[in-house]
Amino acid sequence: MTKRKDGHYMRAVPFDGHWDFAFDATLRQAAPYQCHRRRDGVALVVERQDWQRKVRSRRAGNVILFVVDASWSMAASNRMEATKGAILSLLMDAYQRRDRVGLVVFQNRRGRVLLPPTSSVELAQKVLQTIPVGGKTPLSHGLYLAYQLLTAARRRDPEVMPFLILLTDGAGNVSMAGLPPQEEALRMADAVTRAHIPAVVVNVEHPEFDRGLARELAVAMQAPCYVLPTLRLETLLTTVRKEIASR
Repeated sequence: MTKRKDGHYMRAVPFDGHWDFAFDATLRQAAPYQCHRRRDGVALVVERQDWQRKVRSRRAGNVILFVVDASWSMAASNRMEATKGAILSLLMDAYQRRDRVGLVVFQNRRGRVLLPPTSSVELAQKVLQTIPVGGKTPLSHGLYLAYQLLTAARRRDPEVMPFLILLTDGAGNVSMAGLPPQEEALRMADAVTRAHIPAVVVNVEHPEFDRGLARELAVAMQAPCYVLPTLRLETLLTTVRKEIASR
């Protein structure tokens, strides 16, 4: 249900101070009591207890934000190609669902909002033509930008459904505020949890070298952690669609 006035009018309930007044339901509520009310020439007497307000339904859209490690690794380019394809495919899916999709990448010294949440396939295609890779891993800054974007989206529309998709091995090595990088990343993950932002972690570490850092982040965000055998467009897209459908 929504408090906005652009949803479908489903039913009426007793008025509670929210001024989406339901005149039709109020008149129907008052009608049976007219024979007991002093009308003084008035066709219909409406009293305070008759007042009704509208209950509306509106499908709130998702704001799906990919947060991707673009620091240097042999798999960085493949990771970005899979992410780019997933974003464009989800935007195609979103045509009738009011969804918006965005991208934050983190590499070198900071994270960057490469694609602010949008429903435009054309804009995404233009922005995602070139995605930089290489350098260090400012994981906490990437999470911080995601937190800012998704909480701001919900402030603008309290009914929006934020969703964070983090692709990382969990090994941050750049700090924003001078804390140890891993501790800072876990603090940001906890902030995401406290903001009630649903998340999914996709562990991109090679299984032979996995230190469990991505899983630690997932635990801090109360999020599932997927280890995909091959990070291709098809596997990433299937995973994300499954999570969206389950919400």
